[in-house]
Amino acid sequence: MSLKKAYLIIIVILLIDQISKIYIKTNFVLGEEIDVFSWFKIHFVENKGMAWGAQIPGEYGKLFLTLFRLVAIVGIAWWLKDSVKKKGSKILIVAIALIFAGAFGNIIDSVFYGVLFDSSIAQVAHFLPEAGGYSTLFHGHVVDMLYFPMFQGVLPEWIPFWGGDYFTFFDPVFNIADTAISTGVGMLLVFHKKTFPSTKKEEDQKIEA
Repeated sequence: MSLKKAYLIIIVILLIDQISKIYIKTNFVLGEEIDVFSWFKIHFVENKGMAWGAQIPGEYGKLFLTLFRLVAIVGIAWWLKDSVKKKGSKILIVAIALIFAGAFGNIIDSVFYGVLFDSSIAQVAHFLPEAGGYSTLFHGHVVDMLYFPMFQGVLPEWIPFWGGDYFTFFDPVFNIADTAISTGVGMLLVFHKKTFPSTKKEEDQKIEA
Protein backbone atom coordinates (compact mmCIF):
# COMPACT_ATOMS: atom_id res chain seq x y z
CA MET A 1 0.00 0.00 0.00
CA SER A 2 1.37 3.41 -0.97
CA LEU A 3 1.99 6.37 1.33
CA LYS A 4 -0.47 8.44 -0.74
CA LYS A 5 -3.31 6.06 0.10
CA ALA A 6 -2.33 6.17 3.78
CA TYR A 7 -2.40 9.98 3.62
CA LEU A 8 -5.86 9.82 2.04
CA ILE A 9 -7.14 7.73 4.97
CA ILE A 10 -5.63 10.22 7.42
CA ILE A 11 -7.14 13.25 5.65
CA VAL A 12 -10.62 11.69 5.49
CA ILE A 13 -10.57 10.74 9.19
CA LEU A 14 -9.29 14.18 10.20
CA LEU A 15 -11.96 15.96 8.16
CA ILE A 16 -14.80 13.87 9.62
CA ASP A 17 -13.38 14.22 13.12
CA GLN A 18 -12.86 17.98 13.02
CA ILE A 19 -16.11 18.79 11.20
CA SER A 20 -18.08 16.79 13.78
CA LYS A 21 -16.25 18.44 16.69
CA ILE A 22 -16.63 21.98 15.34
CA TYR A 23 -20.32 21.38 14.67
CA ILE A 24 -20.90 20.11 18.23
CA LYS A 25 -18.81 22.89 19.75
CA THR A 26 -20.69 25.63 17.90
CA ASN A 27 -24.21 24.19 18.20
CA PHE A 28 -24.37 22.47 21.60
CA VAL A 29 -24.10 23.66 25.19
CA LEU A 30 -21.77 21.57 27.34
CA GLY A 31 -23.75 18.62 28.69
CA GLU A 32 -26.52 18.91 26.07
CA GLU A 33 -27.83 15.61 24.74
CA ILE A 34 -30.11 14.49 21.93
CA ASP A 35 -31.44 10.97 21.27
CA VAL A 36 -30.67 9.44 17.89
CA PHE A 37 -31.85 6.00 18.95
CA SER A 38 -32.61 4.58 22.39
CA TRP A 39 -29.11 3.07 22.40
CA PHE A 40 -27.25 5.96 20.72
CA LYS A 41 -27.12 9.58 21.82
CA ILE A 42 -25.19 12.71 20.90
CA HIS A 43 -23.92 13.90 24.26
CA PHE A 44 -21.50 16.85 24.37
CA VAL A 45 -18.71 16.59 26.92
CA GLU A 46 -15.14 17.90 27.01
CA ASN A 47 -12.22 15.76 28.03
CA LYS A 48 -9.49 17.71 29.80
CA GLY A 49 -7.09 14.80 30.05
CA MET A 50 -6.42 11.34 28.67
CA ALA A 51 -8.73 8.51 27.65
CA TRP A 52 -11.54 7.73 30.09
CA GLY A 53 -11.19 11.24 31.52
CA ALA A 54 -7.98 10.55 33.45
CA GLN A 55 -5.90 13.66 34.16
CA ILE A 56 -2.32 14.40 35.14
CA PRO A 57 -2.47 16.51 38.32
CA GLY A 58 -0.60 19.76 38.82
CA GLU A 59 -0.33 23.10 37.10
CA TYR A 60 1.66 21.73 34.17
CA GLY A 61 -0.11 18.37 33.88
CA LYS A 62 -2.15 19.36 30.81
CA LEU A 63 0.87 20.93 29.10
CA PHE A 64 2.96 17.80 29.74
CA LEU A 65 0.21 15.59 28.31
CA THR A 66 -0.09 17.68 25.14
CA LEU A 67 3.68 17.74 24.60
CA PHE A 68 3.80 13.98 25.14
CA ARG A 69 1.12 13.54 22.49
CA LEU A 70 3.13 15.65 20.06
CA VAL A 71 6.23 13.50 20.60
CA ALA A 72 4.14 10.32 20.22
CA ILE A 73 2.62 11.51 16.93
CA VAL A 74 6.11 12.02 15.50
CA GLY A 75 6.94 8.43 16.43
CA ILE A 76 3.75 7.12 14.81
CA ALA A 77 4.48 9.13 11.64
CA TRP A 78 7.94 7.56 11.44
CA TRP A 79 6.43 4.10 11.99
CA LEU A 80 3.98 4.67 9.14
CA LYS A 81 6.63 5.88 6.72
CA ASP A 82 8.99 3.06 7.67
CA SER A 83 6.25 0.42 7.26
CA VAL A 84 5.42 1.70 3.77
CA LYS A 85 9.12 1.78 2.85
CA LYS A 86 9.54 -1.83 4.01
CA LYS A 87 6.38 -2.83 2.12
CA GLY A 88 4.47 -3.82 5.21
CA SER A 89 1.07 -5.46 4.91
CA LYS A 90 -1.96 -3.42 3.90
CA ILE A 91 -3.58 -4.15 7.26
CA LEU A 92 -0.55 -2.80 9.13
CA ILE A 93 -0.40 0.43 7.12
CA VAL A 94 -4.15 1.06 7.40
CA ALA A 95 -3.99 0.42 11.15
CA ILE A 96 -1.10 2.84 11.67
CA ALA A 97 -2.81 5.45 9.48
CA LEU A 98 -5.96 5.17 11.62
CA ILE A 99 -3.97 5.50 14.85
CA PHE A 100 -2.07 8.50 13.48
CA ALA A 101 -5.25 10.23 12.28
CA GLY A 102 -6.98 9.67 15.61
CA ALA A 103 -4.05 10.85 17.67
CA PHE A 104 -3.57 13.91 15.46
CA GLY A 105 -7.27 14.75 15.60
CA ASN A 106 -7.24 14.89 19.40
CA ILE A 107 -3.97 16.83 19.38
CA ILE A 108 -5.65 19.57 17.31
CA ASP A 109 -8.21 19.96 20.11
CA SER A 110 -5.59 19.99 22.84
CA VAL A 111 -3.32 22.49 21.12
CA PHE A 112 -5.74 24.93 19.44
CA TYR A 113 -9.31 24.68 20.77
CA GLY A 114 -8.60 26.71 23.90
CA VAL A 115 -7.64 29.64 21.68
CA LEU A 116 -10.14 29.14 18.84
CA PHE A 117 -13.32 28.86 20.94
CA ASP A 118 -14.81 30.43 24.04
CA SER A 119 -16.41 28.41 26.82
CA SER A 120 -19.29 26.02 26.20
CA ILE A 121 -20.57 26.24 29.77
CA ALA A 122 -24.19 27.50 29.75
CA GLN A 123 -23.74 28.82 26.20
CA VAL A 124 -22.97 27.76 22.65
CA ALA A 125 -19.30 28.45 21.94
CA HIS A 126 -18.21 30.92 19.28
CA PHE A 127 -15.38 30.41 16.81
CA LEU A 128 -12.64 33.05 17.14
CA PRO A 129 -14.46 35.10 19.82
CA GLU A 130 -13.47 38.76 20.15
CA ALA A 131 -12.76 38.36 23.87
CA GLY A 132 -10.44 35.43 23.25
CA GLY A 133 -10.69 31.70 23.86
CA TYR A 134 -11.46 29.84 27.06
CA SER A 135 -7.81 28.89 27.60
CA THR A 136 -4.31 29.22 26.16
CA LEU A 137 -2.36 27.38 23.49
CA PHE A 138 -1.70 23.72 24.44
CA HIS A 139 -4.45 23.79 27.07
CA GLY A 140 -7.53 22.98 24.97
CA HIS A 141 -10.11 20.34 25.84
CA VAL A 142 -10.93 17.39 23.57
CA VAL A 143 -14.53 17.41 22.29
CA ASP A 144 -16.44 14.14 22.74
CA MET A 145 -19.99 13.44 21.64
CA LEU A 146 -20.65 9.78 20.72
CA TYR A 147 -22.52 7.95 23.49
CA PHE A 148 -23.86 4.39 23.30
CA PRO A 149 -25.77 3.52 26.51
CA MET A 150 -26.96 0.15 25.19
CA PHE A 151 -28.07 -0.92 28.66
CA GLN A 152 -29.08 1.21 31.60
CA GLY A 153 -30.57 -0.20 34.77
CA VAL A 154 -30.08 -1.83 38.14
CA LEU A 155 -28.17 -5.11 38.02
CA PRO A 156 -29.74 -8.22 39.62
CA GLU A 157 -28.78 -8.81 43.25
CA TRP A 158 -27.29 -12.23 42.47
CA ILE A 159 -24.41 -10.73 40.42
CA PRO A 160 -21.24 -10.71 42.58
CA PHE A 161 -19.77 -7.34 43.64
CA TRP A 162 -22.03 -5.17 41.42
CA GLY A 163 -25.44 -6.69 42.17
CA GLY A 164 -28.02 -4.03 43.02
CA ASP A 165 -25.94 -1.21 41.53
CA TYR A 166 -27.09 1.02 38.69
CA PHE A 167 -25.07 0.14 35.60
CA THR A 168 -24.64 1.64 32.13
CA PHE A 169 -23.14 -0.21 29.17
CA PHE A 170 -21.43 1.40 27.25
CA ASP A 171 -20.71 4.40 29.50
CA PRO A 172 -17.73 6.32 27.96
CA VAL A 173 -18.39 9.26 25.62
CA PHE A 174 -15.91 9.44 22.74
CA ASN A 175 -15.31 10.93 19.28
CA ILE A 176 -14.32 9.93 15.74
CA ALA A 177 -10.61 10.25 16.56
CA ASP A 178 -10.98 7.84 19.50
CA THR A 179 -12.84 5.42 17.22
CA ALA A 180 -10.01 5.55 14.67
CA ILE A 181 -7.39 4.84 17.34
CA SER A 182 -9.39 1.95 18.81
CA THR A 183 -10.02 0.47 15.36
CA GLY A 184 -6.34 0.70 14.44
CA VAL A 185 -5.20 -0.90 17.69
CA GLY A 186 -7.89 -3.58 17.32
CA MET A 187 -6.66 -4.42 13.81
CA LEU A 188 -3.09 -4.83 15.09
CA LEU A 189 -4.27 -7.19 17.82
CA VAL A 190 -6.70 -9.26 15.75
CA PHE A 191 -4.46 -9.53 12.68
CA HIS A 192 -1.17 -9.71 14.57
CA LYS A 193 0.22 -12.61 12.53
CA LYS A 194 -0.55 -10.88 9.24
CA THR A 195 0.73 -7.46 10.31
CA PHE A 196 3.95 -8.77 11.90
CA PRO A 197 4.78 -11.95 9.92
CA SER A 198 8.53 -11.69 10.59
CA THR A 199 7.93 -12.05 14.32
CA LYS A 200 6.60 -15.57 13.83
CA LYS A 201 9.56 -16.53 11.63
CA GLU A 202 12.04 -15.23 14.19
CA GLU A 203 10.35 -17.21 16.96
CA ASP A 204 10.50 -20.39 14.88
CA GLN A 205 14.21 -19.84 14.22
CA LYS A 206 14.88 -19.42 17.93
CA ILE A 207 13.02 -22.64 18.74
CA GLU A 208 14.96 -24.57 16.07
CA ALA A 209 18.24 -23.19 17.39
